[in-house]
Amino acid sequence: MLPHIRTLGLVEYQPTWDAMKQFTAERSGETRDEIWLVQHPPTYTQGLSGKPEHLLNPTDIPVVKIDRGGQITYHGPGQIVAYLLLDMRRWKIGVRELVRLMEQAVIDLLADYSVVAEGREGAPGVYVNGAKIASLGLKIRNGYCYHGLAFNVDMDLAPFANINPCGYAGLRVTQACELGITAPLNELQAELAQHLVHGLQRHLASAGAGPARE
Repeated sequence: MLPHIRTLGLVEYQPTWDAMKQFTAERSGETRDEIWLVQHPPTYTQGLSGKPEHLLNPTDIPVVKIDRGGQITYHGPGQIVAYLLLDMRRWKIGVRELVRLMEQAVIDLLADYSVVAEGREGAPGVYVNGAKIASLGLKIRNGYCYHGLAFNVDMDLAPFANINPCGYAGLRVTQACELGITAPLNELQAELAQHLVHGLQRHLASAGAGPARE
């Protein structure tokens, strides 16, 4: 069964994180997977291995210490956040494969608009001409994952200057609107979800399990 896509709009970070944890704690082998598509008010999130020195200039933007991997990143309106709440055994997928799948979904979406993007070995995310356009991080618990990816579309990038994005000093960030992509955010959101679902289907088929059904 394919993941249920939920479009939740602009939602506060903490309650959304709490809801992901609750969903994951209460789910069973029969629970349908979900992909949540959201935007967040201005928020910095600091991963489990996050070092406080990567917050260069504290501001009034809250810093939330969370349970995904990785360092500090920024979320704000105009950024698509896709949370993948998946049973990884159902999809026969490992962490590294899922990271590559999420990156490829963004790369394929950008390719639809004639933008060439790439991943980087050892530095998860998606990059265009050396600038990061999407970041990602996951939490795995009992074979289930949550968290996901953040794709910059049309947002205020200034808060990224207050951090070393994802722990990399001087890392440039970019967004879809700077690359000539004028499609509305809700369209890009739907297209990204489809690329994620198609990636999961392709992976499952390649694992010899046959395609997932609606």
